[in-house]
Amino acid sequence: MATSRPDTLKAHWKCMVACTLVSMCPFQYGVDFGIIGGLQAMPGFLEVFGSKVPTSVSPIGYNINHTRQQLISSLMILGAFISSSTAGPIAKFIGRKMSIWIAALLCVVANVIMMTTTSIGALYFARFLIGIANGMLMTFSQLYLQESAPAKYRGLVLALFQSWTSIGTLVGTVIDNFTVKLDGKNQYIVSLAVVYIVPVFLSIGLLFIPESPRWYVLQGQTEKARKSLNWLRPYPDAVDEEVTQITEAIEAEQALAQSAAVLDMFRNPVDRRRTLLAVGAVSLQAASGAMYMISYGTYFFEMAKVGSAFENSCILVAVGVVAILVNSAVITRWGRRRVFLTIGMCLCGITQLIVAIVYDKQGASTSTGKVIVGVSVVYIVGYNGMVATYAWLCGGEFPSQRLRSYTFGLAASIGFLGAWLATFTAPYFINPDSLNWGPKYGYIWFPSCLLGALWTWLYLPEVQNRTFEEIDEMFEARLPARKFRTYRCVGSVAAVAMAAKEDGSEGSEKEHEHGNVTHREVILGNEKAAVETAVAIG
Repeated sequence: MATSRPDTLKAHWKCMVACTLVSMCPFQYGVDFGIIGGLQAMPGFLEVFGSKVPTSVSPIGYNINHTRQQLISSLMILGAFISSSTAGPIAKFIGRKMSIWIAALLCVVANVIMMTTTSIGALYFARFLIGIANGMLMTFSQLYLQESAPAKYRGLVLALFQSWTSIGTLVGTVIDNFTVKLDGKNQYIVSLAVVYIVPVFLSIGLLFIPESPRWYVLQGQTEKARKSLNWLRPYPDAVDEEVTQITEAIEAEQALAQSAAVLDMFRNPVDRRRTLLAVGAVSLQAASGAMYMISYGTYFFEMAKVGSAFENSCILVAVGVVAILVNSAVITRWGRRRVFLTIGMCLCGITQLIVAIVYDKQGASTSTGKVIVGVSVVYIVGYNGMVATYAWLCGGEFPSQRLRSYTFGLAASIGFLGAWLATFTAPYFINPDSLNWGPKYGYIWFPSCLLGALWTWLYLPEVQNRTFEEIDEMFEARLPARKFRTYRCVGSVAAVAMAAKEDGSEGSEKEHEHGNVTHREVILGNEKAAVETAVAIG
């Protein structure tokens, strides 16, 4: 940038306020998981939507049919899958802010239905509707954060984003812990009342912050993008340069591509690679096996006879919140995505294997319960502190700028699809009404986690603190994953892309190599650009 003034959090306070507000969107997603997971172990809820059973089958005297259990949890994720998969087309017509407003309205409508109905069909519909809202909140809030935050603090705001998911889950779990002591339907109706808080707060707060500047540029509204950046950035004299960089990078991508349509995500090798990396990164969350721990945690502890199920769930989620807050403190200084994701996936797999083996060999007992709770705490540290944050962060960093809403929407939808499959199939394994595996379900997730760790180490590039323009350039240069971290960018996406093609179809190319430095002169149309690329030091 054209200024030498401090690039600190204090200087970016307005942008941080806007990002903090938008980062609260996943609180809704988290609180839903926290509340619904507890509801399925509440007598007041099970009196309405479950059935009475002998205490030999369920310690609380009630159980819920595994099909209903599947649909109550998984329909929300199915709705999220559908709404996130349509993010690309939606983004062509409405911005990030309007999408969040619509999602907030859908949350309120769905919650009214859940609080008032005694019909299982109406409950299914409400779960699906709130899933559509949550998918929009998760997808468009992350697009806003990725596009509005400075590169230096992008990891921090995404860590903040993920922390709200965990805080929401903690709040929902703690509230369930208290409301379970109430009588009858009040047990779950009081819990569901919390769902209204964030949509109302978001709806008001969004009135005071600008739309994503990159979305404005993609819509051809450069002046509005400039006004947005003037609000978001501390130094007005540097805004024009950033607008120019964004515009030139997007125009260069568009010149090198056939279109910005959905098929462009797979049409050429560079965009295809970026799409597959984004999808793979976000899918690590589902591959970690976290969804059955989050969706059915309280029920899981209840069926395993592990002390107080509600209190243990509160402890587990609280540890997760601490882990992600600690992660937020280090992600900006040492945000090594590939290292953290690899270690985190290994930790998730090993802990689930330990839980499965202990329960398989010793059965439900006090000592087994202590092991399950203790190892589950280690699991949640690995998942929240190393997997969840970096998976979403990478999924948003890898897409090209012109296809960001399409690619990230696809990645989010595939991630939600994986989560839906996990939550839909889990009851078959853990419910006494079916296979009654309980904690032995961890046997399935151990190899899944190890495969995810291997994929991460081999294929995931490191793009810490890189601007989107630099990330574009590195992908266009077609670097292997291991060279991303040490690559020195030259600031010309179009020139590097044309040089990588080496086909001379757009002009003439002259190359001279010496040591580790390559000099190329590329004529793009009628313009001549000089390119100097310094590659992988050491």
